[in-house]
Order: sequence, then C-alpha cells, then structure tokens
Amino acid sequence: MKSGFIAITGRPNAGKSTLLNKIIGEKVAIVSNKPQTTRTKIMGVHTEDDCQMVLIDTPGIHKPKNKLGEKMEKYIYTATQDIDVLLYIVDCNLYENEYESERKALSGLKTAGIPVILVVNKIDTIPKLNLLPVLDRLKELYDFSGIVPVSAQKGNNVNELLNEIKKHLSEGPKFFPDDIITDQPERQIVAEFIREKALRLLNQEVPHGVAVEIEKMTKRKSGGYEILAAIYCERTSHKGIIIGKGGEKLKMIGSRAREDIERFLGGKVYLELWVKVNEDWRNKESFMNTIGFE
Repeated sequence: MKSGFIAITGRPNAGKSTLLNKIIGEKVAIVSNKPQTTRTKIMGVHTEDDCQMVLIDTPGIHKPKNKLGEKMEKYIYTATQDIDVLLYIVDCNLYENEYESERKALSGLKTAGIPVILVVNKIDTIPKLNLLPVLDRLKELYDFSGIVPVSAQKGNNVNELLNEIKKHLSEGPKFFPDDIITDQPERQIVAEFIREKALRLLNQEVPHGVAVEIEKMTKRKSGGYEILAAIYCERTSHKGIIIGKGGEKLKMIGSRAREDIERFLGGKVYLELWVKVNEDWRNKESFMNTIGFE
C-alpha cells in the first residue's frame, strides 16, 4: 500500500480545483473563471486498492491586496509543507510575458527535496503542434520530476498523472476510510456551492467581495433540509446588484445552488438566501474567522 499527501498549486485560473474534482470523482471544490475562486485549503481523498492519495487544493499564487489575500497566501505556504509530492499546474495557453511569472511563482515555493510534477492543463484547447513549444519552454523553468499534459475538464491523461504521482509515493498506511472523499464540513461545502453560483452570475468587482455564511442548516422530520444562508458583500451598491431587479438575480443564485446542494446532500432542500453588507470585510480578521477563514 502506497500513500501520501499531494499539494496542488499554481497561478490563478490554471484549473487546480477542476483537476481535484476530476481525480476525486465528486465536486468538492467550486470552480469559476474568476481569479482566486479557491480561498482556503481544500482536501480531497483518492483511494485505490493499492494506494491512497490525500490531495490538497490551494488558492492561486498571487500578490495579496488585503488581509484575506494574506490568509490565502498562508494557506498556500502551509499546504506545501510536509508533503510528499507537489503538483504545479499551468494553463497551456500562456502569453509570452507569463513565462516569467510562472518562473517567479515556482522559485517562491518551498520545495526542497520534494518531487515537483508539472501538470500542463487545458490541452484540449490547443493544437498538438502548438503544445510542443510550450512544453519545451516550461521545461526550462524548473527541474521537474515529471511533466504530464492533461485536460482536467475532459479527463484526458488524468490516469497517467495518477500513475506519475504513484512513482513518488512510499509505502504507508491509509489515512482515511475508503468512503471519505474530503475533510470539509457539510456546511462549508454548501456555503461554497452558493458562492460559486454568485461568482458565475455576478460581474466586475462584486464577486471578489462576496462571502457566504450558513446561519441555519437542519434536517426536517418530513425529509430534506432547511438551509438559511447569508451572502455578504462590501458595499450597499453591491447588495442591489446581487439581489437584482425584482430579486431575480438572487433567485437565480439560489435556484442553481440548490441543484448542487440537493445532489450533494441526497435530498430535497429548502434554501433561503439573504444579502447583508459588511463594509471592507476582507480586512476584518474577526469577521473572517467567524465565516471559516481561521
């Protein structure tokens, strides 16, 4: 039996959470096209007959602009300590000036003695002939232990990636039972499903200032769940945007989130959403701690 801890890191929008979900086979991390969608460390467990991989998804490597950003930077640092393998993910659609950004991100990782596997993602979006020069350029940035081109969205070469990871794992115990796929509490996953829909349906600067807190989550005697959630934003003007004309935007967020929540909880869900303003909450340590950024 082989086992180990694997950190998934890289710059924003490289596809880290999509890859985690594909490997686990369930949605445990939310996905959107907005930078810094992932805000905390998210753990997923992939178990096979002869191997167990504990994968840790991290926020995208970026320069912090507020206290929330500083917390996210700490999550990246702690996730890359005491691990067995590090997956560094790169979007293959790189512009010329982005290679230097990738080099700087790699040089800042604490990876001494840890195998680093380069995962070149989104290969389904680029002709094969165009991919080869990208791979050649990326090889020059770091002494990688392995390089695996994949499409996390479609699953191309994901099995090959798992085999590459196994090469760098040692014999060890199972850390979790076979039926465990994540360490996230149900309430946290539900909150993230709601935030994901807000990220996808809101534009411009609003999504980055959105947080979700589950205020009530109970199982009904008649079956199903009753959930009351607060969507926090930083400005009164943003509150109106989230609610939308006649409440249509908020209804849409709730309707789409409910589908994921019901699938995850395996039952009917009564979901009620409220929008609240907490000005500049991304710089308020105490508030962030109460909603899960401890």
